[in-house]
Amino acid sequence: MTTRTASPPSTASPLLDLQSLVVAVRRRRRLWTLLALVGFVLGAAVAVLKPPPPTAVATVLVQHTADQPNDPGTLIKTDAALLQTTNIAGTALKALGSPDKPEDFIKEYSGTGLTNNLLQITVTAKTETQATARAKALAEAFVADHVARLQQAAEAESKALTEQRDRLKADLDQVNKAITDASQGNAAKTSPNLETLFASRAELTSRITDFGQRAAEARVGTPRLVAGTQIVDAPRLVKASLPKAAATDAAVGLVLGLVMGIALAAVGAVVADRPVLRRDIAANLGASVLTELPRTPRGPLARLQRRRVREARERLTATLARQVRGGEETVCLLELGSARSTAGIALDLAADLRKDQPVLLVDGLPGTQLAKAPKASGTGTGTGTDTTVVRAAQAPDSPEPGQLRLAVGSVAPGTAWTDLQHLGTRAVLVVRAGHGSAAWLHTVARQMAEQRIEVIGVVLIDPDPRDRTDGTLWDGPPAPPRGGGEPPARLNGAAPRLTERQPVWTAAVPDDDSDQEAR
Repeated sequence: MTTRTASPPSTASPLLDLQSLVVAVRRRRRLWTLLALVGFVLGAAVAVLKPPPPTAVATVLVQHTADQPNDPGTLIKTDAALLQTTNIAGTALKALGSPDKPEDFIKEYSGTGLTNNLLQITVTAKTETQATARAKALAEAFVADHVARLQQAAEAESKALTEQRDRLKADLDQVNKAITDASQGNAAKTSPNLETLFASRAELTSRITDFGQRAAEARVGTPRLVAGTQIVDAPRLVKASLPKAAATDAAVGLVLGLVMGIALAAVGAVVADRPVLRRDIAANLGASVLTELPRTPRGPLARLQRRRVREARERLTATLARQVRGGEETVCLLELGSARSTAGIALDLAADLRKDQPVLLVDGLPGTQLAKAPKASGTGTGTGTDTTVVRAAQAPDSPEPGQLRLAVGSVAPGTAWTDLQHLGTRAVLVVRAGHGSAAWLHTVARQMAEQRIEVIGVVLIDPDPRDRTDGTLWDGPPAPPRGGGEPPARLNGAAPRLTERQPVWTAAVPDDDSDQEAR
């Protein structure tokens, strides 16, 4: 009889998992910390090795004919733009007798509007004396240019008003002549015409007087604007503080390096797609996380954390020993990105298991990782008289009577998958968080299913300390009802050891059928 259970509906995964991204960026803190430090050092070095050039500033009071109290600063902005013209730059260079080109000189100074009528001129040069002289020449050239434009505008306005007044005077002469001619004729016949002529003469006289006053005001107002436009703050040097410049440049470099490092870490995490959370690793491998082992502490705080790591390693050994002890099938530890840690776990586990019976440890790791592995911590010395270590090529097909067989191997890229069956039919995957990509974890799960190797669970190496996700898969086959005297089902993918053959449940990997069959 075949039972078919429909698989639960798949939920669409988000395009970008922010939690995984944050964890991945935090795990790459060495990268962005290093870049921030490099930016800090480079910023400070630039301030020391390349100090700012000598700088001089001058302040000019600028008067405008259209000054208004509510001016938003457009007039002073126009003056700052006029300061950046080749005309003023050439006049200043000519006054200094410098052979430099105005186009190049423009790049060495700038104008800033402090208020509606105050313009600050900043000039940089090779020496302090040159900076002061150029600032003075620029200020004088700007004042002269501004005064010249005021006078030209006043003269043009006065000339226009005077010409208009002269035209009106010519019209007034014609009106006066008409009045004289009309007065010599018959007064009775010309009375209405005389009234019109007298009205025109009065209007023309008024307009002539108005234009004359406006022309006079245009000429009178110019000296006031010319006298008001002047240098109010003589050119002076700006004293640069080296410590302040170094601190500013170092802070800017630190921020830029930090931002660049975080951006690179984020982009690398998205492109690499290496799962770091328990739930993602368990989902991609199709097996639950049994236990985990934190990173080996280093640095000045290593002694404070060594006890915590040793206790975690002892708990890990005890957990795996319960999975291995009493089983008839060989259990193998398969590493992914954690060969040294897997070798140490295997030695600890062998030292714990040999208390009950002799252990045959089959070494299938590449190189000599098992020989370089750290000795067992708190459970034994790693190898002894009751532990036999052999390479996978020289391992016997079956252990001696009363001897427990334990194997270690690898599922890293380049693994010969068909050789894994010779290591064992039950496996514990020892995976370093953030090492393998999601595609490779799927590959490992598929190969385990195709080789008919039962995955007991996953041991997570170097997990994120702030990871609070659940690494247990709950979508397995339904547990049988518990009866009297029946032992409880073992969790996290470890099936109970029965005498009858149990169905093999394959891992949930891509392109598999959506239905699961149990025969």
